[in-house]
Amino acid sequence: MINEANARIESKLEVKAYLQDLKFALNNGAKIEFQAKRYIDYNRNEKYTNQYTVNTLFPDENPVDALKRELLSLTSEDYIQTVKDIRFPKRSEMRVFGKVYNGIDDVYIKIRVETLGIYGNTAAFVMSFHFAENAFIPGMFPYRKK
Repeated sequence: MINEANARIESKLEVKAYLQDLKFALNNGAKIEFQAKRYIDYNRNEKYTNQYTVNTLFPDENPVDALKRELLSLTSEDYIQTVKDIRFPKRSEMRVFGKVYNGIDDVYIKIRVETLGIYGNTAAFVMSFHFAENAFIPGMFPYRKK
């Protein structure tokens, strides 16, 4: 699915190390920053927005708690690609994952983990957690078992 010049596929070992770091951070006080409403969503079908997706999948939960649980459940098989942030090139790369919910709902997940401030406070930025506009295909997932 690498369709951008700023995207690449990391090795499975790199993805596993990233997920291990993400889980460590989340289990040790990392703050989750979730953009429920994004500028890009104003011209998008509401079904494909972060807020609609989270409210639909987790209607009776605190969104941050639900997202933490979902991020902790990611595996290398869910990995799609790694992308540079062209708007903020000095920031860390973002990882893109995809998961299927309820057996039919493809959800696109894009996250960045950063260490902030002089005391090393960690934050997980959830840029995207929304229903996929295009159905997932097996070739998008480099480490998914066939």
